[in-house]
Amino acid sequence: MMKFEGSHILSVAQLDRESIARILEISTRMAPYAMRKKRCTVLEGAILSNLFFEPSTRTRVSFGTAFNLLGGFVRETVGQENSSLSKGESLFDTARVISGYSDVIAMRHPTMHSVTEFAQGSSVPVINGGDGANEHPTQALLDLFTIQSEMARFDMGLDGLNIVLMGDLKHGRTVHSLSKLLSLYNNIKVTMIAPKALQMPDSVVACLSDAGHQVIQTDNIAGHLACDVIYQTRIQQERFASKDEADLYRGHFSLNRQVYQQYCHKHTVIMHPLPRDSRAEANELDIDLNDLDNLAIFRQAQNGVLVRMALFALTLGVENRLSHYEKPVTWHTNKY
Repeated sequence: MMKFEGSHILSVAQLDRESIARILEISTRMAPYAMRKKRCTVLEGAILSNLFFEPSTRTRVSFGTAFNLLGGFVRETVGQENSSLSKGESLFDTARVISGYSDVIAMRHPTMHSVTEFAQGSSVPVINGGDGANEHPTQALLDLFTIQSEMARFDMGLDGLNIVLMGDLKHGRTVHSLSKLLSLYNNIKVTMIAPKALQMPDSVVACLSDAGHQVIQTDNIAGHLACDVIYQTRIQQERFASKDEADLYRGHFSLNRQVYQQYCHKHTVIMHPLPRDSRAEANELDIDLNDLDNLAIFRQAQNGVLVRMALFALTLGVENRLSHYEKPVTWHTNKY
């Protein structure tokens, strides 16, 4: 198992099954704080620098929320134009300076491998919040946590999972990282549904197939959605040369109540890393699915707070001291 305390979290390649199990265990222990049943101030006085040099809502806010829920302070920089990077400062120099102000750093950047480069100059743990089309390790972990939680409702686990990955698999860093984590489990069937031009990179496919898992690649949904989990992704317009090019692929694999009832099992869980594109020309997940019990997208988003709380606790070495810093909630809440 990896040593978490003081370590960067940059790639799912750092993690083995034992390490993942530890993260998911600590994530579960964070639920009372996220649901406002209790408060925890174990990180009181600690500072998170939340550096998001690429647009983000859920990931950025959930990182900040996770740190606040453990009692810490959050300082944010949003957009490269609002940082010294716009003046030509290197990632290494920025890291040296910002890590001097911080106890931990969460970072998103549009360039592949940039967070790893940044971490080389940091004196405190750096957590990768997404680096271009490369990886999104915290999203993959919250996805795995969600799959584990949803499958538990049907007395199923991660081993033996039958999952469909659908949409823009070429540019979707969330499915890249999730696939690499799934390769660590046993007897997985992964069906990859995408236009031929947007299929999963060969290296990710090889990661699964080399581990002995069944991988099917297709551009057709018919006959392929009777599975345990459908993980839908949006067309990553920001990764295309132009909007017109991205528009060529919008709406190819829309999922609605009629499609669900026609092709899916009654227990098939629907996931999406959000934001879902609800415009008519895309409509990845129709609003007629909103009252479906197996639509897990909003539970999935909330699970991001739990997992990021766990990663902060582990990297700062406080995961075994949570209960010593518990306090009652003193305000009205409808969270639970």
